[in-house]
Amino acid sequence: MRWTGKLLGGVFGYMTFGTFGALLGIYIGHKFDLGMAGNPFDPERQQRTKKTFFKSTFAVMGHIAKADGQVSQEEIQMAKRVMAQMELSAEMQKEAIGQFNRGKSADFDLDAELDEFKHACQRHKNLVRMFIEVQLQAAFADGVLDDAEDKMLLHICGRLGIPSFAYEQLKRMLGASQRRGTHQQSRSTPEEAYAILGVNESATDAEVKKAYRRLISQHHPDKLVSKGLPDEMMKIAKEKTQEITEAYDTIRELRK
Repeated sequence: MRWTGKLLGGVFGYMTFGTFGALLGIYIGHKFDLGMAGNPFDPERQQRTKKTFFKSTFAVMGHIAKADGQVSQEEIQMAKRVMAQMELSAEMQKEAIGQFNRGKSADFDLDAELDEFKHACQRHKNLVRMFIEVQLQAAFADGVLDDAEDKMLLHICGRLGIPSFAYEQLKRMLGASQRRGTHQQSRSTPEEAYAILGVNESATDAEVKKAYRRLISQHHPDKLVSKGLPDEMMKIAKEKTQEITEAYDTIRELRK
């Protein structure tokens, strides 16, 4: 708990104006402490955000995996691939597996977990977006996003303040990305490239470029890490930016 501002405000207020000054100083110091607690560059807050992001990512992933009644081998393998992408140490892998299993348990409180995650992320929408993308990637692991998973993901988005139209766009983008990975293509097909950028084939060159720049900004690894993305997930963010760039290059070459 922060108290430095209240202490200093109270002391200086008392020295200047006596008892009334002390009360006024404590009040002003309290406001200062609250401001520091919400400071996006506060190292302590960033560390809390990173820890919450990590544990919530794997707990919610485990919960979604069980949404259709059972956890498939594909979903388990996807969770392991995410861990491999993050290059986790043995200790961190153990923590991730523990969180995944916690999410699968019958007494897991999804809404409480989401509320904690939302509070930790504050107003960093790109962090929340990255969280949903990872969950969608895991949900598509078995090749199909079934109704139970879709309904749960829509609920998660609503709880985190993501509108349904934004979720549908993310679903199309991640679906295209998943199809590309399934077919082990080196480059996206034109249809997949447009879906990854979230634009239609009828979009103008300017609209395509705007979508590309927006997505690159949203997925910039350094920006995400500075806002609370766990360092271990930087590699995932880098792969996302590479995929977005390749999709943009595919569309540019197609339009030459």
